[in-house]
Amino acid sequence: MAGAPSQPLRSAQYDTALLQSCGDDVFISANVEIRRPHLVRVGSHVAIDSGVYLTTAAEIGDYVHLSPYLTIIGGAQSKLVVEDFVTIAAGSRFICGSDRFMGDGFTSVTAPDEYRDTVDFGTIRCGRFAGIGTSVVVMPNVMLGEGCVIGACSLVTKDTEPWTVYVGVPARPVKVRPREKMLEYAKKMGY
Repeated sequence: MAGAPSQPLRSAQYDTALLQSCGDDVFISANVEIRRPHLVRVGSHVAIDSGVYLTTAAEIGDYVHLSPYLTIIGGAQSKLVVEDFVTIAAGSRFICGSDRFMGDGFTSVTAPDEYRDTVDFGTIRCGRFAGIGTSVVVMPNVMLGEGCVIGACSLVTKDTEPWTVYVGVPARPVKVRPREKMLEYAKKMGY
């Protein structure tokens, strides 16, 4: 309407009261699916964008950004741990639990348990200051070391070294990442 004062755009938000716990200054888009909110803890200064799909337990630290269309799967017996100052870019896939696909049984979650394939349930941990590029896939039971960076479209099947940049399928180390400035800033912020 002409002459009307402009109003800031406000996005609908997820009901954070459903979560096990939630800190201050948190934005979670209403367009996320958190299957087990009672198993999810979120720190402060966190943004979780539209399209994030989470079926596992989760611990999300402070100053974390989960970008659009991130998928975290593995069920209630699996977990994602994202420490402070981590960004996970759009379209990445965190496979916290998965069938082994080795012929031990059906891989359908709708099959009776006694006929199911062996399932590996686990935890994926993202160390402080890690940066995960777009369309990265991380497999079960991987620890992404503090300050590591995973380049776009990489596949991570093994633990990574701290402050190292990884790229490729499978992800391999390509260079060391500086840490001094981030550690200095975090210390000034009380971390």
